[in-house]
Amino acid sequence: MRDKSLPDEFIPHTQHPSQVLVLGATGYVGGRLVPRLLQAGHTVSVAVRSPDKLETVPWASDVTIFRVDLDDGHGLVEAMADIDVVFYLVHSMNSGSDFESREARAATRVAAAAESADVGRIVYLGGLHPDSDSLSAHMRSRAKVGRIFLNSSVATIVFQAGIIIGSGSASFEMVRHLADELRWMPAPNWVSNRVEPLSIRDVLYYLVSAVGVTAQVNRSFDIGSRDVLTYADIMKTFSRIAGLKPRHVLELPLPAPTLSGIWVGLVTPLPLNLTLPLVQSLQEDAVTQNRAIDSVIPVPADGLLTYEQAVRLALYREQEGAVDTNWDADTGDLSRAASALPNDPQWAGRRMYEDDRTFYFSDLRADQLWKIVVAIGGDHGWYSWPLAWKIRGQLDKIVGGAGLNRGRRLPDSLRVGDPVDWWRVVEMEPSSRLLLRAEMKVSGEAWLEFTMADDEDGCSFRQRAMFIPSGIRGRLYWASVSPFHRGIFPNMANNIAQAARRFA
Repeated sequence: MRDKSLPDEFIPHTQHPSQVLVLGATGYVGGRLVPRLLQAGHTVSVAVRSPDKLETVPWASDVTIFRVDLDDGHGLVEAMADIDVVFYLVHSMNSGSDFESREARAATRVAAAAESADVGRIVYLGGLHPDSDSLSAHMRSRAKVGRIFLNSSVATIVFQAGIIIGSGSASFEMVRHLADELRWMPAPNWVSNRVEPLSIRDVLYYLVSAVGVTAQVNRSFDIGSRDVLTYADIMKTFSRIAGLKPRHVLELPLPAPTLSGIWVGLVTPLPLNLTLPLVQSLQEDAVTQNRAIDSVIPVPADGLLTYEQAVRLALYREQEGAVDTNWDADTGDLSRAASALPNDPQWAGRRMYEDDRTFYFSDLRADQLWKIVVAIGGDHGWYSWPLAWKIRGQLDKIVGGAGLNRGRRLPDSLRVGDPVDWWRVVEMEPSSRLLLRAEMKVSGEAWLEFTMADDEDGCSFRQRAMFIPSGIRGRLYWASVSPFHRGIFPNMANNIAQAARRFA
């Protein structure tokens, strides 16, 4: 039974299939929105500047792809034809004296094209901000873009969201990397500002639901989790959930947005042209001012996720993927949006260092190499610099680890879960791949992978050492051992090959 206290135009209804165009499908939110729209039964087109960026996504063959350049409007008219709803998920994080005017011109072009094509609705995702005349340039630009759409003749829903929580989100990654790297973090006074984060799952819920809103709703809506924290609380809560030692935020009596943006760019792997505008956008509170959205789109049936729930979901999805965070095309589960996508930027997810080397042996086959690899460790040793491995084992014992004492269960065979000195078998494909996880005492997580594959002329043999550091000590550890890899790993590969030839 419908609530008669609500005007007809604010009554949500069951969604019917629509023709939808997504601008910004290569971005963080857009890349996660498209498969959800497809799952909801909509016909989806995407407009991107570089279609080649969509080659790795599993839904590329399920959408119509248009090449569109918002700087000059090329391709917009063709992309807008027969479209019911346009999603505008574009926002440049690059700085520059004219970026605000460029963004305004792009939005004006999109609004005009939507008017000409008789589009039914524009949906724009902007930033959550207070009513103030002193907004940062990027927040001011987002607000202006929203007004351009609202002032057009096309009915527009502007969602205003604060920091979005999910693996790959710039805000989430900044928090993650700062927490990973620093136990004591000096920070300007904006760390006391209040923020209302929102999980990527719930952002997508609102966006997908906007397609089915009835009548000509034309206004902006604040969306948030109802869970209000300070930025300092955001850091501390993440650290606790991630299992890190307590992090301490030292508030300094200075705003210093530019200086702190540069500092974040130096400390984390996020690029400077992203951290500068990102930090500048943290100068204002980001808290919802009203809950008008509830009259248009009800909260999800299981409620909005709190910040803690959103962080747990993001980290849980990463742990599922072990070393590599994989994303599949299972669009039925919105919680999967919390994990990484193949086209997310390289700085998304935990920082991982790699030493990746591939060798080729024309006189050997994969099964010959496998017989040596599957017997590695224990009495057979590691086929390279025995003294170095013994020293590393002794150092591990000194700090409370097992060192080389555990050896192996059986000398010439392995199964998942077996110990191999200070390693443990976590994945194994006979004659193809062996993945070991380190159980030594070290500031981070380490894996060692051996992969071998036959072709017509021989066999390729790949060795990959992977390390996810924990804090500064982890980074220093990798810096101290990585130079030795240049000698250890080539020597190991050649000795394994020689052993394989002897037993051939």
